[in-house]
Amino acid sequence: MLASSLNAITEATTDTPDWQAAVTDACARIAPSWPLDQMIAVNPFWEMRDLPFTRVASRMAALNGTCCQNQAALGGEGNGPAAAETASMPEHWQNLSAQLDRNRDTAHHVGWQDEVVHQISQFCGDYFQRLDAGDFKADAQDLYHSWLQMTRADRGIAIVMEEPSLPSQFQVLPDQHEKLITDALNALASQPDYAPDYAHALLLDINGWSSWAAYLRWQARLHGSEEGSEGDLLPGLLAIRLAWELAIWRHVQHVGGAIFADLKQRWLKQWDAWPEMLQTHEQSQTTGWRQQTEAEVVYQSQLAKKLLSRPEHLCSDDQPLKLQAAFCIDVRSEVFRRVLEAQNPAIRTLGFAGFFGLPISYRPKGTEFCRPQLPGLLAPALEVTEAESAGSFSRQSLANHSHWSQFSNAGPASFSFIESMGLAGLGRMVRKTFFGKSSDNPVDQLHKGQTEFEIRQNGTLLDAREKADLAGGILRAMTLTHQFAPTVLLVGHGSSTRNNPHAAGLDCGACGGQTGSVNVRVLAGILNDKDVRVALAEQGISIPSETQFVGALHNTTTDEVEFAGDVPKEIRNFLANAGTQARRERAIRLGIANENDVDSAIKKRSQDWSEVRPEWGLAGNASFIVAPRSATRHLDLGGRSFLHDYRWREDEGFNILELIMTAPMVVTHWINLQYFMSVTDNLHYGSGNKVLHNVVGGHLGVFEGNGGDLRIGLPLQSVHDGERWVHEPLRLSVYLAAPKEAIAEIAQKHKVVQELIDNDWLYLFQIDDEQTSIERFYQNQWQTVASQAGTPWQTGQ
Repeated sequence: MLASSLNAITEATTDTPDWQAAVTDACARIAPSWPLDQMIAVNPFWEMRDLPFTRVASRMAALNGTCCQNQAALGGEGNGPAAAETASMPEHWQNLSAQLDRNRDTAHHVGWQDEVVHQISQFCGDYFQRLDAGDFKADAQDLYHSWLQMTRADRGIAIVMEEPSLPSQFQVLPDQHEKLITDALNALASQPDYAPDYAHALLLDINGWSSWAAYLRWQARLHGSEEGSEGDLLPGLLAIRLAWELAIWRHVQHVGGAIFADLKQRWLKQWDAWPEMLQTHEQSQTTGWRQQTEAEVVYQSQLAKKLLSRPEHLCSDDQPLKLQAAFCIDVRSEVFRRVLEAQNPAIRTLGFAGFFGLPISYRPKGTEFCRPQLPGLLAPALEVTEAESAGSFSRQSLANHSHWSQFSNAGPASFSFIESMGLAGLGRMVRKTFFGKSSDNPVDQLHKGQTEFEIRQNGTLLDAREKADLAGGILRAMTLTHQFAPTVLLVGHGSSTRNNPHAAGLDCGACGGQTGSVNVRVLAGILNDKDVRVALAEQGISIPSETQFVGALHNTTTDEVEFAGDVPKEIRNFLANAGTQARRERAIRLGIANENDVDSAIKKRSQDWSEVRPEWGLAGNASFIVAPRSATRHLDLGGRSFLHDYRWREDEGFNILELIMTAPMVVTHWINLQYFMSVTDNLHYGSGNKVLHNVVGGHLGVFEGNGGDLRIGLPLQSVHDGERWVHEPLRLSVYLAAPKEAIAEIAQKHKVVQELIDNDWLYLFQIDDEQTSIERFYQNQWQTVASQAGTPWQTGQ
């Protein structure tokens, strides 16, 4: 077997395998990662959802040592940030550069693997920054050829690696990326059937930049580009990584001797052993997945007891209301909604996706700048601008003053700044320390004070009837069609933090990593429009003339609420009291519950540039509950549940349920898996220590330190308090209060939904109308897992 592999690797075969299919397969496995100024949560294995999560986990462990299991549950070093690194794992695949490091004294010399990643990453940082600035239009060939030209001119590689003859290998590499891929795989892929896995492993070496290229591909497809279009740079990036492998192979072969003989033998043996390696990793995770499921069952059983309990006193739907407040489904809203409703029984809150159903992009009037204000799954269909100009700014001037740009040139934040400026930056650091203010995005300041907006579709202003059609669909999806309070708050959310390149990750993911301020102001303006209300009445939605919609913004860091309009004093007091109580609850998790002045302590954290944990974001998220608020109003869900209001009897044709299962359910799953992987493997799928971060390209991402791969996912400090993990990695449990037949039909209709359910990426449950039983939907079957009669909870795979 080894001899046949040796012949295959030393001579190009006449019957060349379909390497293009291998490349397409590998590139298709990479999920996108959004830029810092639009940071949204993503399942990093999204493009592999057609496989069971357990199988993806074992495959990723075999490819690059990824850990997808909760080390605390496994009895490992689960309370420390290096749990994934120190976990006992079988040996995983080693790319050629890593194999070569086994014979290199990396304690005294630069390792091949480190140099390869560093060199490619430095090139990508420059290339993608210029591409993002619009300096040129790129395709996979341009990406590869640009790298090749730079590398051929780089004499430093030979010096750093102490290999004088290495540069000659780059001179003879093909100029075309497709030819390079063919030559490299002909030389190195001794088992063609496993070439997609090898190519995938190479992309995982530079997974941060692979994810960025996948983001560019995602955007191109979102805006109409076809599969395989020139907007896909991943094949070019793979060609670059393969070029390094081929150059190293030829270089070591040229040098010859025992090192090459040993390398060749181990390389071929690894290819032959790949199926066994996969099987070993799968078997090694069996216990871990059983314990993972047990941990999820514990949470589900505890939640079931709450959901199946009935409140002693139900709020009547006919009770006169003083206030209705619609919040984002974000888990942080659960705490605030609960304490707000406790102020008065005449207060009713609703949960809805934080972009409030507006498929918009926001272009500040008088500027060239434009940004999406909707989930990353969707492309904007409408564009909004202020009715009155807020000033004249260019896209570049706004970018230059954004807090991501400021971060990359801020003494407290950037090692590169400190190294270049030294003591010259001391004055600025002192000013920012003692006199600094919150680093608000300048774009958000442009619409402050604005409550009237122009809405266009394809450049044409929407008229009152078109606005009413839009608003009617939103109100029905919000289950807000019959009873209206005198004041209806539309509450978006954002955060306040300083010196934090991941600030957008604390804002609203449903608004594309922005605050929801624009969305709520736009929707409030539509719903207060008299002509729109007349058109809505024709649809059967009659809004009383005394009802006023007001846009508001919930600051999730300080639990303060600001209003974009007049609000009665009593309502302001309700919100202020709720904020005080919410801060008391959050102070416990922040470790400042014993402070003399909790309110001041929390607000101070939001202004402190040295504070690495201003808030916990969505840490702790574990469930998504889609039901009438009456089903959960009496429950303390601990800030762990996404809450979406829904009444199935008002959903003709179950169109709203279908929308929820194909959009908010997917978004909450993305959030859940990002937090999950940032805990189980912060090394590969978290961004590491935020104290060491340097922003790359203004907003593309961060390096941890001055080099290495682009880091994706959440910083360690977002999920760890220095002593323990604050997020328990559990797969999302989804609870739908809707007929089983409708749920099953929608799941079977949408392949993505079916894959998430049947491949164990999430759990899907149904709550019956009387809240007496809970059933699980899995593999097109229903199983009762809990009931008031005492059915034992059982959701094992």
